Amino acid sequence: MQGSRATSTVVSAIQRRHRHQLHHIRKRSSAAAATTETITPEAEVTECAYAKPYSELPGPTPIPILGNTWRLLPVIGQYDISDLADVSHKLYRDYGKIVRLGGLVGRPDLLFVYDADEIEKVYRNEGATPFRPSMPCLVHYKSQIRKDFFGRLPGVVGVHGEPWREFRTKVQKPCLQIQTVKKYIEPIEDVTNYFLTRMIEMRDSKDELPADFDNEVHKWSLECIGRVALDARLGCLDPNLPADSEPQKIIDAAKYALRNVAILELKFPFWRYIPARISPLWNRYVGNMDYFIEICMKHINEAVDRLKTKSVVNENDLSLVERILASEPDPKTAYVLALDLILVGIDTISMAVCSMLYQLATRPEEQEKLYQEMVRILPNPDEKLTAAKLDQMHYLKAFIKEVLRVYSTVIGNGRTLQADTVICGYKIPKGVQLVFPTIVTGNMPDYVSQPDKFYPERWMKQLDGGQENYIHPFASLPYGHGPRMCLGRRFADLEMQVLLAKLIRSYRLEYHHNPLKYKVTFMYAPDGDLKFKLTKRSGTNV
Repeated sequence: MQGSRATSTVVSAIQRRHRHQLHHIRKRSSAAAATTETITPEAEVTECAYAKPYSELPGPTPIPILGNTWRLLPVIGQYDISDLADVSHKLYRDYGKIVRLGGLVGRPDLLFVYDADEIEKVYRNEGATPFRPSMPCLVHYKSQIRKDFFGRLPGVVGVHGEPWREFRTKVQKPCLQIQTVKKYIEPIEDVTNYFLTRMIEMRDSKDELPADFDNEVHKWSLECIGRVALDARLGCLDPNLPADSEPQKIIDAAKYALRNVAILELKFPFWRYIPARISPLWNRYVGNMDYFIEICMKHINEAVDRLKTKSVVNENDLSLVERILASEPDPKTAYVLALDLILVGIDTISMAVCSMLYQLATRPEEQEKLYQEMVRILPNPDEKLTAAKLDQMHYLKAFIKEVLRVYSTVIGNGRTLQADTVICGYKIPKGVQLVFPTIVTGNMPDYVSQPDKFYPERWMKQLDGGQENYIHPFASLPYGHGPRMCLGRRFADLEMQVLLAKLIRSYRLEYHHNPLKYKVTFMYAPDGDLKFKLTKRSGTNV
């Protein structure tokens, strides 16, 4: 293994020079200087000339017929695909900063890259339409199973090239425009206030929340996303919500669709070769996706009818859905956007919030700091949130970033190479899928000062220039980077900020049970009962 990881003197010198240059780039006061750095043709030729062949990459050795797929199978496999975070750590521990996992049935090689400088290089030099490897099962569903519905522009999730660019161009401005996002502060706060009331009502005699509190968080998340993506209140927080209700069925469908991706793609990828009716897992996946389409069409059609009778003509007075409907004659754009936002948003935001609540409940010092910030900004706990008040919540935002650094809800990002590239001194051919495990790089001492220390202030003090606060800008990227950065990130941030601000301003959160371990379902989050103790703070009227 040592021989496979050794580097030639020339390549090492090139890599050292590259890192030395990057170090000085980051030291410059102008951020623009860093973003304009690209690899010159001369440097690229030199690097390529001395790069080692792809065949010499370190990684698990495949066996005939089964390749490396056997390593992911139950009982005989050495990697538990249900815990991709652990797999990512093991690959780094055993093979180093670049690892090839090849010989996987039905899919190209996976190349794990744990070098933040190399990750930056890939991102800085990608084109206008990066290819992001994402859920081939969803790609197959959109492009083959339901091609009749999705047609030429099937959205942003699982879509690439010109169709992706054209669709994203249609929806990007309203989704990312600050003015549009600010319109949702009040409705998301209204949803959150009702959720906090429900949290008080659902406590037991010990002031503890129920064991399945994570499902309640999913209901809050769906109610918020529905308000944004469907322009509707779905009624998710109804205390008497039956198991077969529309909101609960949406939550269950989203969980199933996302949490079985790893199984469908890596453990049992045989849906590619057999009819859906023969594979119960794939058949249920298709049924869940069909249900999503049905729900999105129902609520968007209602929004179309409301828009027809609306007299407001100023675009700034329109909701996100109404802005898209007003600019697009075919409501299918709104259907597909809603489906994408709901599909990837419910579980992602819910699990991130569960992680943040657990960290707050088990870190009383950090919770007290957040509370003091809330008291300063919201002296009256009942006063309404505004964009100006949210802008002042520096510790809150730093806390969220630190949780996502240490316990990254999305364990990694990735790209499919569109051209031959040199990474970590190896020639990597076009078509290889790169994995950037932010769950590992965000906790590496190479890229984060004192990574084992939970220290939200590091995000507030980066501009001080001290090494104790250093974070490599590409070590922790919870929303990705570049043209394919998460489209709903501003809404996700808003929902998390509003919930934590309102909760901690009025309540104290505690956890008095055995510590929870983190585990990957599709997201990385605490695994176990979230029986938080919730008590009112003194001076709170609610």
